[in-house]
Amino acid sequence: MLRWLRGFVLPAAACQDAERPTRYETLFQQLDRNRDGVVDIGELHEGLRNLGIPLGQDAEEKIFTTGDINKDGKLDFEEFMKYLKDHEKKMKLAFKSLDKNNDGKIEASEIVQSLQMLGLTISEQQAELILRSIDADGTMTVDWNEWRDYFLFNPVTDIEGIIRFWKHSTGIDIGDSLAIPDEFTEDEKKSGQWWRQLLAGGVAGAVSRTSTAPLDRLKVMMQVHGSKSDKMNIYGGFRQMVKEGGIRSLWRGNGTNVIKIAPETAVKFWAYEQYKKLLTEEGQKIGTFERFISGSMAGATAQTFIYPMEVLKTRLAVGKTGQYSGLFDCAKKIVKHEGMGAFYKGYVPNLLGIIPYAGIDLAVYELLKSYWLDNFAKDSVNPGVMVLLGCGALSSTCGQLASYPLALVRTRMQAQAMVEGTPQLNMVGLFRRIISKEGIPGLYRGITPNFMKVLPAVGISYVVYENMKQTLGVTQK
Repeated sequence: MLRWLRGFVLPAAACQDAERPTRYETLFQQLDRNRDGVVDIGELHEGLRNLGIPLGQDAEEKIFTTGDINKDGKLDFEEFMKYLKDHEKKMKLAFKSLDKNNDGKIEASEIVQSLQMLGLTISEQQAELILRSIDADGTMTVDWNEWRDYFLFNPVTDIEGIIRFWKHSTGIDIGDSLAIPDEFTEDEKKSGQWWRQLLAGGVAGAVSRTSTAPLDRLKVMMQVHGSKSDKMNIYGGFRQMVKEGGIRSLWRGNGTNVIKIAPETAVKFWAYEQYKKLLTEEGQKIGTFERFISGSMAGATAQTFIYPMEVLKTRLAVGKTGQYSGLFDCAKKIVKHEGMGAFYKGYVPNLLGIIPYAGIDLAVYELLKSYWLDNFAKDSVNPGVMVLLGCGALSSTCGQLASYPLALVRTRMQAQAMVEGTPQLNMVGLFRRIISKEGIPGLYRGITPNFMKVLPAVGISYVVYENMKQTLGVTQK
C-alpha cells in the first residue's frame, strides 16, 4: 500500500528520531502542492492520490480533525509533524501488542494468536497474507519501520481498526433478511456512517425486492396452492397471475415487503447490540458462537416485531383482484373476520426457521471466505466485495435449503383462512398433511423461483448499494 513511501519519501536509513523532521519535511513538501506552507484538505486528497495512497474523504477529514490544532482548516508543518509523531506512538503500541515475543518483529503465528484474542480465527496462510501486504523486504516478518510506514496515513488508532476488513457482511439485503447483522465501530456511530450504510442497504433492498417481486409472488402462490392434484409450474403460475389480475398483479404484496425493511433492520441492529452486551463482558470482543447467538436472537426479535406485516404481505400476494383495496383494508378485514391472533399465524415455524438459517448461513459464509483466502488470495487479505457477495449468496442459499420447509409451512399457515375447504391446522398437522399428500418434495414447493431471484437480487443490490454509498459519502472499507 505504501511502497512509494518506503522506497522514496521514507527510506529505511532515515528512521532515527534526529532525522524525523527531515523525513516529515520531505513528505510535507510533496503534499503542499502550491508551496504556500500549509496543506488543506484538497491538497491532502490530491497529494495522497498522486502518491498512490487514496484514503477516502472520511479518513482524510479525520486526519484534519485530529491534526488541525488551531482549527483554521489547514495543516502547517508543525501541526503536520505533531500529528504524525502522535500517530506513530499509537502505532508503536499496536505493534508491541502484536509482537508477543518482543523480538522487534511480527510473525504469522503472532498475528494468529493476537486475532484469536480478539475473537477472530484465521489460518497461518491467511496470517501470511497479512504479513505479505505489509512486508517490504520479503523476509515474511514485519519490523517497526515497515509497520510504521504502512500505517503512516491510516487514521486507525488500535488493532481493532487495523483488522476492519474481517467484517462479516456487506450490508446488502437480497430479500430473505435473516442474516446476522454487521457491527459498527464507535467512530462509525459518532460520524453517522452507520445510518448512511443502513440507508444505502435499505434502498438497495427496496429496489432489489421490487425488481424480483414477480418471482417472490410466484413462490408464495406455489407454496400455498401447489399440490399433487393442482401442480403449478413457473410458466403456468405466471400465466395464471397475469390472466387473473394483469401485469400489475405480479407486484401484489411488494409494497408491504418494502415497507417492512426499515423497522426490521432498525430492530435487528438494536437488538443485536443489546444481546452482544449480555453475552460478552465489557471490552471483550465477540466470538463466532456469541455472534451466532446474538444474531439469531436479534433476528427473532425483529421478526416478532414485524411479523404482522409478513402475514399481510402473504395475504395480499395470494389474494385475488379486488379482494383487498390495500394494506389497511387487508388488515381491517383480518381483524373483523379472524381476530388479532391471525396476525401471528405461522409464527412458531418462522421462529424455528431462524436458527438453522442463521447458523448455516454464518458457518458456510466463514468456510467459503476462508477457503478463498487460503487458495486464491495472492496480494491481499481483503477478499473484496464481489467475493464477499458470492460467499453471501451461496451461504444464504444453503441456509434457505435447510429452513425452507419451515418457511413453506409458515406461509401456508398465514394463508390457510383464504383457501376454501382447507382445515385450519397447526404446524405439526400441516407437516403431516403435506408429507402424506405431496411427499417430501411438497415441503420444497416454490423453491425454484426462490433460487431464481438470488442472482438478480444480489446483482441489483450491489449496483444500487455501491451507488447509494457514493451518494451518501459512506467510507469504503
